[in-house]
Amino acid sequence: MTGSGSLLLRAAGIVTAVAAVTAAAGCSASTGSSPTPATTAAGNGSTASSTAASASASQSPRAVVSQTAAPSSATASGGASATASGGTGGSGSGGGSGSGCATRDLSIKAGASQGAAGSLYQVLEFTNISNVACTLFGYPGVALAGGTPVAQVGAAADRSTAAAATLVTLQPGQVASTLLRITDALNYPKSKCSPTPTTYLQIYPPNQTTPVYVAYSSTGCALPSVNLLSIGVMKSGTAG
Repeated sequence: MTGSGSLLLRAAGIVTAVAAVTAAAGCSASTGSSPTPATTAAGNGSTASSTAASASASQSPRAVVSQTAAPSSATASGGASATASGGTGGSGSGGGSGSGCATRDLSIKAGASQGAAGSLYQVLEFTNISNVACTLFGYPGVALAGGTPVAQVGAAADRSTAAAATLVTLQPGQVASTLLRITDALNYPKSKCSPTPTTYLQIYPPNQTTPVYVAYSSTGCALPSVNLLSIGVMKSGTAG
């Protein structure tokens, strides 16, 4: 009986030991696997954040991007217009000091406007955002633009001869301006104009070949037989 009892106790001890080992193994397996979903979730969150940031960057408004890089279609269609409208004079044409203002040196925006008898008169302001003085002389090249990708619509602005060109020197932060006249496209028969909605002003600073695109809603004439635009010379200040 004593021997039998001893065997039973040994068997019970073995079973208990096996159970303890199994429980410990199960606990260890559970502990080892639990970080995996957490790590994966964190990785997915990081990937999602990167993807969202990437998407946000790629969806930046075109108005911002277009002021730093001209769409190829606009460059192709606007190059000749820039020569025709804005190619008068150089940085030394007026005998003043300072180099000609490059496109990158300028911030351009639409200023005050006023409507009159089938036309709109729009002031365009050019601010020197560089750290040194620069000069503007003559006429900028201006045209309406729109579509996707952005492209010039119709002819570039004719030059107004109401005032003679003078050299304008801009110190850092100073502003020069010009006056743009936009005739209402509805003044012309559709067959001669082909009215087309536009969303930008394509602007080449005087003597520059890189344009700036300023968000601006209007209606252009796609057919070159009608020119709706007329541009004045550059002047100091914001009066246009």
